[in-house]
Amino acid sequence: MKKRCDAVFEGGGVRGIGLAGAVYQMERNGYTFGNVAGSSAGAIIAALLAAGYTGEEIYEEMKRVNYFKFKEKHFIDYFGIIGKLFSILFHFGIYSADYFEQWLTELLSQKGVYTFGDLKCGSHTGHCKYKLQVTASDITDEELLVFPRDLHKFGIMADMYPIAKAVRMSMSIPVFYEPFILRDQSGKKHYIVDGGMLSNYPMWILDEGTTEPQYPIIGFKFWEPKECTTLCKCSRMNIVEYMGQLVSTMMDVYDKGYIAHSQGDLQRSIQIPVHITINGTYQKIRATDFAITSEESQVLFQNGVNAATEFLQRWDFHEWKEKYRLSGKK
Repeated sequence: MKKRCDAVFEGGGVRGIGLAGAVYQMERNGYTFGNVAGSSAGAIIAALLAAGYTGEEIYEEMKRVNYFKFKEKHFIDYFGIIGKLFSILFHFGIYSADYFEQWLTELLSQKGVYTFGDLKCGSHTGHCKYKLQVTASDITDEELLVFPRDLHKFGIMADMYPIAKAVRMSMSIPVFYEPFILRDQSGKKHYIVDGGMLSNYPMWILDEGTTEPQYPIIGFKFWEPKECTTLCKCSRMNIVEYMGQLVSTMMDVYDKGYIAHSQGDLQRSIQIPVHITINGTYQKIRATDFAITSEESQVLFQNGVNAATEFLQRWDFHEWKEKYRLSGKK
């Protein structure tokens, strides 16, 4: 029997392969996905699910993609660290995300999906008006955006806006990728970057934490044990890597605080390890490890499968509601 759930996906770059593994295992256990939300890589998974892809199909596409093409260079980027610094200076990012947008547009088109208007939820209103919600960060106005509902701030009709562009904004890791530029109705430029800068695990989009959800809202997030953090840190890094590490650290601060004070979010989260072991070597997969091998990819996918399996062994939606939502009504 099919069991519906809504889902929220954390950002994590190439580690999104692990998200696909968890989705695949959920589907094998009879779950289907309704409303979905995500940030960065989580926005990619959410968009593909909303368009009708299965977890297995997503993983097959991830195996086919050449991740190096996601690092589309400018001419000056070929001049080593100096070139990258100049690229950051002139373009506010090392790489262009044009190839990524084309790739996602093609995948969505194979399911007949192009704009948010293709993902309407019929008579639903509010955050459920569209099956998909993704976060982005407006660094001009220092504001967290949720697309498609915040597109009106730029005079844009949500129904007509390409999903691939919104996801591109959500996954534009600062320093690594150039920001996306949106102009508001006054002509002012807004520089839009990765949604993970302000909320990398946006459970609050689908559940504000007080009402009783009709369906389970499952979170898919990454987990890194402390020993992995200690073992995997580089003892030496250049200035570009240092800037990237600063951004990476900032991206999780908001959500760690949110989860610490939330009611039951961690208990409804599938926690996918970001470390893998191959031939006895213990290593961490970073968000920007675009040189990931097929073997590493397979292990990371299996991490997602295993995490979902462990979650389903203990998960009970009715018990969760009884403890975190219904107890206050008695």
